Amino acid sequence: MPRRLSVLHAAKFYPPSPGGMETVIGDLCRGTARDWDVQVVAAGEHHHTRLEQIDGVSVVRAGSLGAVASVPLCPSLPLEIWRRSVDCVVLHEPNPIAGTALAVRCPSRRLVVWHHSDVLRPWWAPPTYGRLQRLMYRQADCVIASSQAFADQSPLVRAARRVAIVPFGIALDRFSDKGPDASVQTRVRALGAGHPGPRVLFVGRFVYYKGLEVLIDAVASCRGELWLVGEGPLEPELRRRAAARGLADRVRWFGRVADAELPAYYRAADLFVLPSVATTETFGVVQIEAMASGLPVVSTNLPTGVPWVNQHGLSGLVVPPGDVDALAAAIRRLEDDEPLRRRLGENAMARARQHFSRQRMVAAFKDVVERVVAQPASVGVLARAGVS
Repeated sequence: MPRRLSVLHAAKFYPPSPGGMETVIGDLCRGTARDWDVQVVAAGEHHHTRLEQIDGVSVVRAGSLGAVASVPLCPSLPLEIWRRSVDCVVLHEPNPIAGTALAVRCPSRRLVVWHHSDVLRPWWAPPTYGRLQRLMYRQADCVIASSQAFADQSPLVRAARRVAIVPFGIALDRFSDKGPDASVQTRVRALGAGHPGPRVLFVGRFVYYKGLEVLIDAVASCRGELWLVGEGPLEPELRRRAAARGLADRVRWFGRVADAELPAYYRAADLFVLPSVATTETFGVVQIEAMASGLPVVSTNLPTGVPWVNQHGLSGLVVPPGDVDALAAAIRRLEDDEPLRRRLGENAMARARQHFSRQRMVAAFKDVVERVVAQPASVGVLARAGVS
């Protein structure tokens, strides 16, 4: 019987810590734990380091002293990485503490970097940690990106000697009309009671690159309600903006929603909007959630994977980032044209099922890592191999 592969994920955080990056890492770890010995070293939320076993995955949460510029300060995290002996390390970037530790010493002959996004803020990060990243990307056995468009525009990914395209995927059935259980259906009815719509949904963090100020300004010239699911540092400013635009009675603030309840919000909405304005938005997993729910999506034409996930005229509409008038026109078009909403929503669901399942993502990732361990040069056949 062949020996099980041992793989270490160097992550910034790990579920149940919220976030799109964390969700992907959790799915990759759980999806490979049956076949591999999977370990994770990530930042913790407490002063003391904690060891946990979660769904067959060994998770070390390194003690944290807080954070500076969104970077967790975990003095013991490098030691936790260095003390392991594994067949392959998977570094999830951006991740300055783990990345620096692996640049000093990697506890494996094989290194795979999953590049989730470029580092744009704070201003000093690209010329400092960015230089170390470029060195690691050139040395890594393979760099994984979530879309061809993102790989082509990222200077870090372009520095890599081998690139594999592995699109993100989710548990699609959670969001389909067949997936939600009775409690979710009850929540859908409760959300819709007294709110005839159209209901325009956003799900995500209230941070600069999401373009929520553009969305609020756009909705001011539309007739529907805006449903905001999430939280973040910009919420007070956004609430003031909504009030100033006369939207106090047309914006619903739901805060952070539990994962079990999230499908109900998609099922109760009429359309979904991802108005992101910066390339920090590299893919938009929430678009897949909306598409799997049968919603048409309005997103922006960023030079990343965002307009590849939601394709203009097929699964939704794509508008220039930061353009209030264009965003408002797209929302009004979907509000006023129910047959168009239905057609795009059906296409969106079909596209999600064809390209963005969690099983497909895990299988592609597993193939990349096993090729890297067995014969790194063979990963070249995967380089630049996306889907249309």
